[in-house]
Amino acid sequence: MSFPIVRHRRLRSSAAIRGMVRETVLNPLDLIQPIFVTFGAGVKREIASMPGVYHFSLDTLKEEVDEIVSLGIPAVLLFGIPETKDAIGSSGFDENGIVQEATRLIKQWHPELLVVADTCLCEFTDHGHCGMVHTHTVDGVLHGDVINDASLELLTQTAVSQAKAGADIIAPSNMMDGFVQAIRAGLDEAGFEHVPIMSYSVKYASAFYGPFREAADSAPQFGDRKTYQMDPANVREAIREAESDVLEGADMLMVKPALAYMDVIRVIRDQFDLPLVAYNVSGEYSMVKAAAQQGWINEKAIVLELLTGLKRAGADTIITYHAKDAVRWLRE
Repeated sequence: MSFPIVRHRRLRSSAAIRGMVRETVLNPLDLIQPIFVTFGAGVKREIASMPGVYHFSLDTLKEEVDEIVSLGIPAVLLFGIPETKDAIGSSGFDENGIVQEATRLIKQWHPELLVVADTCLCEFTDHGHCGMVHTHTVDGVLHGDVINDASLELLTQTAVSQAKAGADIIAPSNMMDGFVQAIRAGLDEAGFEHVPIMSYSVKYASAFYGPFREAADSAPQFGDRKTYQMDPANVREAIREAESDVLEGADMLMVKPALAYMDVIRVIRDQFDLPLVAYNVSGEYSMVKAAAQQGWINEKAIVLELLTGLKRAGADTIITYHAKDAVRWLRE
């Protein structure tokens, strides 16, 4: 064999050496744990399509939050399921809405835990869309168009009500044009200029959201969300979406979903210098859980590899339903 011989394996010969030269390190501080809060009392109900994830009523929520804090996870992302819904999602911006009440309790129990409030209307509207809609019937079939600018007013009210309740970060996920600018202006006018916006900048119209729609009871009652969420085939459009949010005042950018969009994560990381969040969504979580329950995969190894891959692709922070398990495995 000719000299020199390149022996890459020298740096893989022991766990200690592999650890010394490891380029990407996953840390509990990188993770955000989503929580689903619902109405009622005494509710801790497992979501059928998301094993290990639960609906909590306000009176059962503390045990979950205490566990998250004990694990050193720095933040939670709140989703609310209200008792009543209407055409404009008014329970989403009600001062005593489910997300607002949950926020107040969490900040009372653990002031240091960051509360990220998902700012959207789909869980609160009776039609399941992310804003106001104009509906009409064609040949007996209900159709509807989401009204962009009128929806911004309601989304801004929602964001302000969440900030008033104590939310540390506003995370608008609605994909309306101009939503960051509208919410930033509304927050500033209400005296919350210090509250950052984690924008769902690049949110695709994805099939990976299925289990979430069961969890949040937010499936559209007609049509789909393809007129406002992005086409999965597009990446240059993602740059334009993110650029708009940067110019409108976003403090953090997000790519959602994560696994099928790691190329998009890398593109956004290379194009912009704001903190970047990847949302490891419900369908991605449920696929891993289902395969693990069948004994087809090593769940621990798969999850840690998956989350490390998202960091390697460029994500600074990862929203994931695996967060609690991942931290336990990282500590082993």
